[in-house]
Amino acid sequence: MTQEAAPPHVPLLPEFDHQPRTRIVFGVGAVERLGDLARELGAKRLLLVTDPGIVAAGHAGRVRQILESAGLDVAFFDAVRENPTTGCVDSCLAVARAAKIDAIIGLGGGSAMDTAKGCNFVLTNGGRMQDYRGFGKATKPMLPLIAIPTTAGTGSECQSYALIGDEQTHQKMACGDAKAAARIAILDPGLTVSQPAPVTAHTGIDAIAHAVETAVTKKRNPLSLMYSHEAFKLLAPALPRVLKAPNDLEARGRMLLGAAFAGFAIENSMLGAAHSAANPLTAHFDVVHGEAVGIMLPLVVRFNGQDPSARQAYAELASAPEIACVSDGHEHAFEALIARLESLLNAAQIARSLADCGVQRSAIPILAEEAAHQWTAGFNPRPIRAEDFAALYEAAFNQRGPGDAPGIPS
Repeated sequence: MTQEAAPPHVPLLPEFDHQPRTRIVFGVGAVERLGDLARELGAKRLLLVTDPGIVAAGHAGRVRQILESAGLDVAFFDAVRENPTTGCVDSCLAVARAAKIDAIIGLGGGSAMDTAKGCNFVLTNGGRMQDYRGFGKATKPMLPLIAIPTTAGTGSECQSYALIGDEQTHQKMACGDAKAAARIAILDPGLTVSQPAPVTAHTGIDAIAHAVETAVTKKRNPLSLMYSHEAFKLLAPALPRVLKAPNDLEARGRMLLGAAFAGFAIENSMLGAAHSAANPLTAHFDVVHGEAVGIMLPLVVRFNGQDPSARQAYAELASAPEIACVSDGHEHAFEALIARLESLLNAAQIARSLADCGVQRSAIPILAEEAAHQWTAGFNPRPIRAEDFAALYEAAFNQRGPGDAPGIPS
């Protein structure tokens, strides 16, 4: 008996290949389980990768004590910097080699986890960071990695990619491999309470942008959409709560879990043009990543929304946290989504004009050219060229308030 093909008017579900790689341990106080979890991986000598802010907050000392109390040796690299570069990875690598480690812990924001992953690539497979740009370039096994995020933003703990800047070209390299994914991610909301308010705001907006972008990319599929929608459902209501009440552990937990789910969504559907536009702003003008993404996000949503399929996907996303109901029409839900994004950006006190961030208008041509060549641009649901990015940047100079976004390309 032959299988009948689906009627031509019924779209087939997109194909995907999902292999869970990261164990999630969630809960207030979950970090206390670190020693036992590390021993389950067979670790004896670990490298703790973190940054000076996490040291000052006391988290690094606490993690080190937990590990040493479990009878484990701990080497320490605490010089992670925001937007890590190949030089940062090389410095971490020197510590790892000297200590002869057998496992790695990334403690902090995305920069710490990316540095830990970058170190893992070169330590186990040799060469230099540039050799791993792209996906699947590591030919040898990598050390077990435990990721412990202290921000609710990047979702790096649930991804197999490290974003590392090339110190020569100043371009961000996406270096991915299934073996680079964390074996365990410990999500302890208590560790996120110490974030300064601007960090909470910027990383929160980044996580929300991840949920929004992954919901519409060309690579989206039923699994990634499940993560995107659940992430947005958690994040959109929780961000205003943590901004008003930083000690609200339930809201912190929702943000942390939402960021992780958005990370899983990225792993399965990638990102789009908002991140492509944001990266050159950070590289050339040191605009904080979350703020750069936030400025560009509503503009990109409106640009993409001119594609009927993307517009429907945005409308369906709006229904997840009941911002709007798809049954009321895609146009209504789409506009409601943009209005909510504007509200969240205002609550997070995100700058609305690139001029407010010190960006020079004369740089638009080079920014646009670089944005068009960012790896995430290829996954945007609507084809986007350098001239489209130029129009988006121009609009980002002109906008001053919610809904005021002239010059968006059609």
